[in-house]
Amino acid sequence: MSGNNLVLPIVLWGRTAPTHCISSLLVMDDFSTIVTGCHDGQICFWDMTPELQICPRAMLFGHTAAITCLAKASACTDKQYIVSASESGEMCLWDVNDGRCIEFTKLACAHTGIQFYQFSFGAEREGRLLCHGHYPEILVVDGTSLEVLYSLVSKISPDWISSMSIIRSHRTQEDTVVAVSVTGILKVWIITAEVSRMQDLDPVFEEESKPIYCQGCHSISFCSFTQSSLLLVCSKYWRVFDAGDYSLLCSVPSEADQAWTGGEFIAADKVIIWTEDGCSCIYTLPASCLPASEHFRSDVGKTKEASIPPLIYSITERTDKQREEGGGEEEEVVEEVMCHPAHGCNMELYTPEQLFHHRPLEAPLLICPPVTRFFYGRREPFHKLLVQGDSAGRLSLWSVPDTCPPGSPATELQVSSTVSLQEAFDKLTPLSAGIIDQLSVPPGGEEPIKVTASVYIPSQGRLVCGREDGSIILVPATQTAIVQLLQGEHMLRRGWPPHRTLRGHGNKVTCVLYPHQVSPRYDQRALVSGGVDFSVIVWDIFTGEMKHIFCVHGGEISQLIVPPENCSTRVQHCVCSVASDHSVGLLSLRERKCIMLASRHLFPIQVIKWRPADDYLVVGCSDGSVYVWQMDTGALDRCVMGITAVEILNACDELAPATVDALSHPAVNLKQAMSRRSLAALKNMATHKLHTLASNLLAADSQDKGNLPKYSHNSLVVQSMKTNVTDPDMHVLFFDVEAVIIQLLTEEAQRPSPTMVSPESLQKSQAGPDKGGSFLANKIFKQVKETMKETIKEHLMDEDEEEEEEMRRREEKSKSLSLLEYNLTMDTAKLFMSCLHAWGLDCGLDAVCLERLGMLKPHCPISFGLISRGGHMSLMLPTFKEALLRQLSQAAGRTLAPADIVGNGTYGVSRAVSTQHLLSVISLANTLMGMTHASFIGEHMKKAPVRPPRPGTPESPRRTASSGPPPSSPAMQAQIKQAATTPASLGAPVRPPRGPSGAPSQGPASHSIPSVNEGWSQLAAMHCVMLPDLLGKFRPPLLEMLARRWQDRCLEVREAAQALLLAELRRIGQSGRKDTIDLWAPYLPQYVDSVSSRKYCRPVIELL
Repeated sequence: MSGNNLVLPIVLWGRTAPTHCISSLLVMDDFSTIVTGCHDGQICFWDMTPELQICPRAMLFGHTAAITCLAKASACTDKQYIVSASESGEMCLWDVNDGRCIEFTKLACAHTGIQFYQFSFGAEREGRLLCHGHYPEILVVDGTSLEVLYSLVSKISPDWISSMSIIRSHRTQEDTVVAVSVTGILKVWIITAEVSRMQDLDPVFEEESKPIYCQGCHSISFCSFTQSSLLLVCSKYWRVFDAGDYSLLCSVPSEADQAWTGGEFIAADKVIIWTEDGCSCIYTLPASCLPASEHFRSDVGKTKEASIPPLIYSITERTDKQREEGGGEEEEVVEEVMCHPAHGCNMELYTPEQLFHHRPLEAPLLICPPVTRFFYGRREPFHKLLVQGDSAGRLSLWSVPDTCPPGSPATELQVSSTVSLQEAFDKLTPLSAGIIDQLSVPPGGEEPIKVTASVYIPSQGRLVCGREDGSIILVPATQTAIVQLLQGEHMLRRGWPPHRTLRGHGNKVTCVLYPHQVSPRYDQRALVSGGVDFSVIVWDIFTGEMKHIFCVHGGEISQLIVPPENCSTRVQHCVCSVASDHSVGLLSLRERKCIMLASRHLFPIQVIKWRPADDYLVVGCSDGSVYVWQMDTGALDRCVMGITAVEILNACDELAPATVDALSHPAVNLKQAMSRRSLAALKNMATHKLHTLASNLLAADSQDKGNLPKYSHNSLVVQSMKTNVTDPDMHVLFFDVEAVIIQLLTEEAQRPSPTMVSPESLQKSQAGPDKGGSFLANKIFKQVKETMKETIKEHLMDEDEEEEEEMRRREEKSKSLSLLEYNLTMDTAKLFMSCLHAWGLDCGLDAVCLERLGMLKPHCPISFGLISRGGHMSLMLPTFKEALLRQLSQAAGRTLAPADIVGNGTYGVSRAVSTQHLLSVISLANTLMGMTHASFIGEHMKKAPVRPPRPGTPESPRRTASSGPPPSSPAMQAQIKQAATTPASLGAPVRPPRGPSGAPSQGPASHSIPSVNEGWSQLAAMHCVMLPDLLGKFRPPLLEMLARRWQDRCLEVREAAQALLLAELRRIGQSGRKDTIDLWAPYLPQYVDSVSSRKYCRPVIELL
């Protein structure tokens, strides 16, 4: 999919929630959203209500490594931005409301902590991100562009920074950055207004450096209540320092079996400390740490870590004796941390309930320590929250009270709310659907068989799904998606849609590959699959026959790869297989045997790369070692590590595009072939010129055919995804709007029509070739080309290949058409338009869509997605509708069902999603208005061609020679623009008989059933103009996204963007337009071309 195209994703999650092993978390300032990052690189947004109920909303994809830290990147509440960093050095700026990636970059260093810092310069406020990590400095990054502005560097004992805190001064213009290195040295930098405005790479050195002997400091926090204390937490102790001269005020050690991981001030006299196993403790500070006390700093210089222990720990195990007496069941152990006051100290401790007590029995054990953070609201609601996330994807909240309960010295703090991703999925009604759930429920079972590997074949519209029981399902992708998402008569058919089942693997299928989709040199019948039974099976995709089984590996197959185009002829017909026993094989599909098996790797394989010019296969392992194998002989050329291994891998990336050009130099090829004694290289030299000549002839022949050019992009792509290798596949349907429009118009142009077979058109077609050149010259040139093709075939193809070619033709003619008797383009448009329409807002229009247009209504709100910069993607989780349903039910004063909020779920989520959806539905509706067969009902939905309708019917072609133009796409778009610029249309009530502009229809047409074209016209007009009035919670489109599409290369998308932009400018009024101009003014050019600006911007200027 092109990055400029309008592509909309729809996701089918299935019943199993994705793995989300939480590594970092963040609570936004308004306490309405919790952000969590995981070890697999995904980010999850959780909605939180004022009653502290949490529900997962969306998941963001884009990072390629574990998330190390999250931080807010803006101070305003209207635009909430966060920044994320990963172990590979990636940084992304996200919009919390839309899930868009605003900006991204990649640095050579990995961040472990980021803090947001905002400074004021006059009336302007700018944000900075202070980053520290695995490098001996603090990087100051711009909060908008993610560019490194300058760095805070240490002169004395430079080392990695383990933790950092910013001390804001309300009395002066100087702020302080306090950091602790991994060796326990405290560093202090002063940030003035001049330093904040720096935008060069000149370093800023520290003002003070002091050893405090806190090695391995996990966190440092500044007390905002007293403005005079610092809390440092290490694994074996936590300490309180004076923020003025950094003198030690209090030190508390931990027990031998406990390790502190962080802490925070929750009041002027209280701190909360948490451990790596999830326990949290709240302490009251002694009087020597409180500035308001007369004993403040009384112990400075006297405090010794072992002399005054503030706490005496007693860790006990408590069992449920009633369950023990009940007999036989496994006991559930709950740990409780007790606290006893020390001499002269008033200390309290709260212990939250253990997460193991809340986790269901079937949940996996924790594989990573839980992540705990404390947040307190600076605006209403003023919650003090302890938030914890674990490796099972569970998020738990505890509300910390302001006052300490009297009575028992040890009080247990009850959990306020807890939920995991899987629990949220299990509560859904109906359950989240998978791509082939209707075909995967075994007899007598409830849970469908999980899909573990899949591949989509766009040329055939088929989806190949390998399952955990070893079977493989071949099913039409659009048909199975319609079953899962939309209502209709297909719900009553058992085993729908028609499918084929391939059985051959003894257990789970781990990978599926269709080689012909990657390169046309492979047989289009061949389908390759690998499983945990160590086997690789080659299938005939048309007949379902098992052609061959490769059993050369000693572990489950983890990956199947297609070699590059410029390998040797023998390797070009192979598939590369990677197994869990650290072996790599080249399996020849033509010879039906393994031509090379590389099995000397000591560690798991991470990367496979190629050097076709040198006939090398390069294997990179997890320990950093690189093995170089000769593909022709199967010999191990070398095994290297260190910087040499990195250079070899990088050299493979650099030479990948240039290897084809290297073949054109015969001297180089001859020298390499003779030095390696490679027969394949010699054959490559001999056949290179013939291949080049053949490709040139075929390219020229395709240009001379005069057919319509084929669009390179697919209208629908089904991509399987998983957050972890242990998860089942979820499937994302990517709809390319421009490709759908082009394919619809192409099929419309290829249909037979009366104008195409008229005598006038025949005369024009006969006279057409004369303009291109002489008929005799063309005939002679074609004969020469045919002779050259036959000669090339004799040199490049042997008799076996000709027999295979003949058998292929026979089987293609006799192959079953049970999976192909449908129109893929029309089915894709039907599925797409049915998902995009705002159902439930206009009953009359809904009836027209169902009865006349052939659309289908969704079961429940659909999980859409959003693709933003750099291919970063936000996918809505199926649980988003629970929060939306609760909000709309409270507003309506009654309980609503999920089917009642389909329209709100489509256009009430975010502004960016609404913009993409409105552009898509309006441009497609305008395209369908001008088509002959614009309805999704009828014989034209099948693959077989049909006779065109008679001229004069409402579905007649949009271009005829005798009659006037019927309602075509430009005409209907002009009506939409007229409706958009009519002030009365914005407030007009929506009724089924009314036209797109809001005015009553003329004559008796207002009482008759609208035609198909009128139905598409009403659909486009409702989404362009009337949607804000019909929808209570409407997220208006983004003007900047519409402005980018003002000159889109696709005419239909361009006109839809222009109509939407004019309608939105009219809706926001004069004050809204003024605010928009003021907001855009700093980014607009000061000098523009008067001619171009007058030509393209006149409609907008007149409207403004």
